[in-house]
Amino acid sequence: MEEDGSLIRLFPVPFRLISGDQQFSKWQWISAKIEKSRDDHRPESHKLKVGSIQLGDCIPSDGDWRNRRHYLEKLPVFDSPEDLEQARQRDGTTIGLVRVQKITDLTLTEHKNKDWTEEERSKLERSQLSLLDDEQGEVKVLEKIPVDFHYHYECPKPSDAAPFRHKIVDWEIGALYRNLIRTHGEEGWKRPFKHKLLEELPAKDLMFLMGTVHRFPGQWLIISLIYPPKQPQQSLF
Repeated sequence: MEEDGSLIRLFPVPFRLISGDQQFSKWQWISAKIEKSRDDHRPESHKLKVGSIQLGDCIPSDGDWRNRRHYLEKLPVFDSPEDLEQARQRDGTTIGLVRVQKITDLTLTEHKNKDWTEEERSKLERSQLSLLDDEQGEVKVLEKIPVDFHYHYECPKPSDAAPFRHKIVDWEIGALYRNLIRTHGEEGWKRPFKHKLLEELPAKDLMFLMGTVHRFPGQWLIISLIYPPKQPQQSLF
């Protein structure tokens, strides 16, 4: 997001290939040269000049997320994906924050192929090398996550389509999967994974940052999970 609360999509961000002094953290301000994407007509989509990245301040959580809420409150929050889709049809919005009332289920769909196909691997290698700006050297192909994660959930606004079901493509969830595979193995990762997504995160003030797929304008994905601690209720007289 920009300082005024406008959401913006920046790409490519080949994070593993960015030098250490330009690798930013989640909830950290950066400045960089950008330009409107010519190939992606979504209004929020811009090309990022990776070499121009300069790191700014990190926004601390401070336990109660006071500092982060200051910026989250600048964003419009939609009561359901249906409202977000109406905004897309009305004014072209393709990124938005959706309020979640209740998580009802989590579906884990394992892929038939645990690794990239030869065609997929070839495309990945070409795309990664194209981001190196003529640097030489071998790049390790990104590890495939052979599972699709889908949240089933309800929103504050009543809907005939409830509960909703959307795929989660949050980078942190992929990292969680990789970590649990290493620590718990192929047979043991699911239990702690489900505990995190079905118990820990829903106990917080969970929201979804959702975005569309470029080639399929009406298809929405959960691109990031935002989970501030719940604010204490105030007694009213």
